Amino acid sequence: MGYNIGIVSLGCAKNQIDAEIMLGLLAGEGHKIVHTPQTADVIIVNTCGFIEPAKQESIDAILEMAEYKKGRCRALIVTGCLAERYNMQLLEEIPEVDALLGTGDYDKIADAVNKALIGERSAVFGHNERDVEEGLQRILTTPGYTAYLRIADGCDNRCTYCAIPMIRGRFRSRKMEDILAEAENLAERGVKELIVIAQDTTRYGVDLYGRYALDELLEKLCKIEKIEWIRVHYLYTEAITDGLIEVIANEKKICKYIDMPIQHANDEILKRMARRTNQAQIRERIKKIREKMPDCVIRTSIIVGFPGETAEQFDELCSFIKEIRFDRMGVFAYSQEEDTPAANFKDQVDEETKKKRLDELMIIQQKISSELNAKREGGVLEVITEGYDEDSYMYYGRSRGDSIGIDSRVYFAAHDEIDMGDIVLVKILDSDEYDLTGEIVDE
Repeated sequence: MGYNIGIVSLGCAKNQIDAEIMLGLLAGEGHKIVHTPQTADVIIVNTCGFIEPAKQESIDAILEMAEYKKGRCRALIVTGCLAERYNMQLLEEIPEVDALLGTGDYDKIADAVNKALIGERSAVFGHNERDVEEGLQRILTTPGYTAYLRIADGCDNRCTYCAIPMIRGRFRSRKMEDILAEAENLAERGVKELIVIAQDTTRYGVDLYGRYALDELLEKLCKIEKIEWIRVHYLYTEAITDGLIEVIANEKKICKYIDMPIQHANDEILKRMARRTNQAQIRERIKKIREKMPDCVIRTSIIVGFPGETAEQFDELCSFIKEIRFDRMGVFAYSQEEDTPAANFKDQVDEETKKKRLDELMIIQQKISSELNAKREGGVLEVITEGYDEDSYMYYGRSRGDSIGIDSRVYFAAHDEIDMGDIVLVKILDSDEYDLTGEIVDE
């Protein structure tokens, strides 16, 4: 007998892939996937446990979904990063939770559901370095024309602020043939845009093949006929090789979009973060990227308020951002995560100062973004269509310089009806600090 299964998935794209595999496994067992908790017999909360706001969001979601056990819901299952990190604590403090699966055990979801439905409480965790079976079918939760493609799991970088190695284990590359087989399958299912992800994509292959192999993998992905766009996330500066830059520059299918989380620009802070780079190296790689790809969109992420960050070091960061002029930037206040080295550093920065610095940096970036967007007026961009805005009577989508869920939109007028997922040419006529507006160009 099949049951109605609902899922709430939080956190990063890697977590989203875990959720998609769980949905595929459950559908394969004859269960029905539903999209409203009121109609679910079983609710899964796939949690994030990276930083404090994400942990709180996960706890809130668990407690909110627990309320549905007063109605139709017969079982509440918690999976993902919070489940791996705080396993027994969750079971003890939230009695409504019927089953728990850690980050390396999401493929055991069908067994967890079966046990929960007969009243057997279970918890499986502590296998975060285990490689899950290849070839498991996913139910995509992204639009059908876009899919994430995970090429590795875990992380060996050991940044002093980060709990990911504890949660997801050591860095483990997938075999190239398995990745290519999955990409082929996604292409046959109608996916046009692949978003290549890992905690650190640049180190792909080092553990399996003894070399950086991302450039080779990307060249092979480009040969998949039905894939039109390939986007790469989370490139660490020190491992962006000249060969990788050449491949991204030369392959038409690869979006000229470098997602490079530098985290800071002051050398002392970078050293205390245990980052493997310094400001001079960051500058050198950005210079090389822009020389090879003048139209490349560079996205970064920054942490403000790291322990010991002085006003002078923050000012240096601000000056660096003003000079480099990143196209996209996310800013995060440092989160003091237990069991990480930085949590025990002296000179923790107070929350008010963190917020002030975050706001100041975002104001700087908004001005930069507005100026860069204005320069795109009059140009023509390739845009993948994502929807229709009833208020403006315009379609909207993303350019090659915008990733799903985190970047800007391009709004455009069109005389004819456009299907979702269609890739069209748009002439840009107007802009603001975030979005672009234009009209479709008749080919």
